[in-house]
Amino acid sequence: MKQPASTLLWLALAASFPAAAQSNDELLKELRALRDRVTELEKKLQAAPAPAPAPAPAAVPAGQWGMTPEQVRELNRIAVKTESLQDNFSDQGLKGLKISGQIDPTWIYNRRQDNASFVLLNNGGARYTYDNSYFGMAVLDFEKETEGGSRWKLTLAPERGTGALANGGSIIHEASVSIPLTDLNTRLWVGQIPDWTGYEITLPAGNKLITHNLLFDTMAPTSYTGAVLDITSGKWWVRGGLANMNSARTPAGEKQPVLIYRVDYSRGEFSGWGFTGLHGKAANFAADGTYLDADGVETGFASAGKYTDIHLLEVDGFFTRGDLSLFGQLSYGQQKGSAIFNSDGQLRDAQWWGVSGLMGYKLTPRLEAVLRADYVKNTKNGGGLLGYSFDDDINGIGRGLDAEGNFAKGESTGSNRYALSAGMNYLFDETTIFKLEYRYDVASQPVFFGVKSGGYSKTNHLLGASVVVSF
Repeated sequence: MKQPASTLLWLALAASFPAAAQSNDELLKELRALRDRVTELEKKLQAAPAPAPAPAPAAVPAGQWGMTPEQVRELNRIAVKTESLQDNFSDQGLKGLKISGQIDPTWIYNRRQDNASFVLLNNGGARYTYDNSYFGMAVLDFEKETEGGSRWKLTLAPERGTGALANGGSIIHEASVSIPLTDLNTRLWVGQIPDWTGYEITLPAGNKLITHNLLFDTMAPTSYTGAVLDITSGKWWVRGGLANMNSARTPAGEKQPVLIYRVDYSRGEFSGWGFTGLHGKAANFAADGTYLDADGVETGFASAGKYTDIHLLEVDGFFTRGDLSLFGQLSYGQQKGSAIFNSDGQLRDAQWWGVSGLMGYKLTPRLEAVLRADYVKNTKNGGGLLGYSFDDDINGIGRGLDAEGNFAKGESTGSNRYALSAGMNYLFDETTIFKLEYRYDVASQPVFFGVKSGGYSKTNHLLGASVVVSF
């Protein structure tokens, strides 16, 4: 493109000189000189640097399109204040902290006890019975997870928590920490931990009915104080460790903790099963045979003077699909020398087993009908269950008495127990559940004492209503 431009330039310059005034040789010399000059200028132009591109317009900060200077200043002020609040939140230890709670004022009618009463935070002087268990509670729960993955949990439940039963009236229901070891799925779990046996849990918000099944009330421990290895892998969840059972500290002379474990397998969203076990030594309430309180009144809760071998096994499962929920549990237990019948001075072994099943069906998205059935086999050596080495005429454990006050089937034969509960729960809103339950308890012998009649019966009736409010 440059050569044609040079030729045209030469021709233009040549045309500017009159041909008559110059000879051919002179004209040729001048044209050559002009050509050399043009060539020199072209080389200089080619060697010159390219001009810098025009600067792009300044970018407008994101988020400020259409904002006035005052609005920009306000936005910046809010951003600074938010960062300051986040820093303060973290500095005060509130990061990762969750606070929740629940309360369930309850009303209970017990026919044989001739009692109808509201129940809420009644103190530890009231015995643990199936009509006076883990309901009527007020619970405050603190959970915190640190940046390293440790999980800290403190659950307060005055008068009605596990601490009220197993630790001298303590308000601590759970106090534990879970520390990640090799990864977040392999943990060391230590502290006071509520029992994990069966398909029902301790706190009321997680249960469909007001009362608990017979296996929960009479065959399961209350809590553990110890150390557990907690491993999660895919559909499997395995926990196992050493702990005190139902005791914050064992008495002098006792050095052996119990071995505890639970394995859960989740087949998917709708079904799964679990298996628990406990082996070791536990307090034997038949060993001293006193069963007297400080006033000399028979209570059945005297301090055990001896620990004896105990073994507990349990399997449970669930299936939930659509409106239908099914839960089942099978439990077995035995303890050396803890049976009720030992009148000849020889301690006999207690042995028991039981089964429980629950079905729930959603009549509407908010209203659920619930049916639960329980059975406990407990006749050997006069009966005897976990922590029950005595005749209990409220829970219906042990040997029945006839109208003349004699043992109905002999002093060495305990009673089998049945219970059937029917009820409903209604989800009033996201935090409130209303519950209603009718329960019919039966025994193979007359073991339920009638406060009003003064006699014993094979049956009892209970009616309960509660409202559970959680946050």
